[in-house]
Amino acid sequence: MRRNVDLGNDSGSLWLGAFAGFVVIVAIGWALPIIGHFIGGLVAGLIAKGAGKGALAGFLAGILGGLIIAVLIAIGLVALGGLLGGLLGGFIGFLLGLLVAVAAVLLGIFGAIIAAIGGLIGGALSR
Repeated sequence: MRRNVDLGNDSGSLWLGAFAGFVVIVAIGWALPIIGHFIGGLVAGLIAKGAGKGALAGFLAGILGGLIIAVLIAIGLVALGGLLGGLLGGFIGFLLGLLVAVAAVLLGIFGAIIAAIGGLIGGALSR
């Protein structure tokens, strides 16, 4: 007896969707903060396929964007403080960078929720 073998896998990739959504958020999120996160989540959901996976991929894309921006801001402020004020300036830059990074992470969580909503919609549309 011969069996039919399904060679194609129609399930989407969660991490590929999250990465693609992250790239979209980084590309247009600075110009269109809320809409860019929603579109990035929508792209993540379309690639991840399925409402649950789409929402998770959108959330991951949004939180990765917020974390990477927070790290870059913190490093930039420490470097700027070190260049302008030596060791004390670097320490002040570190404290300021830490404060701004925490604020960026909190805003990133808001963006991740918006991206998760877009991912939920994109994932539901992909099925």
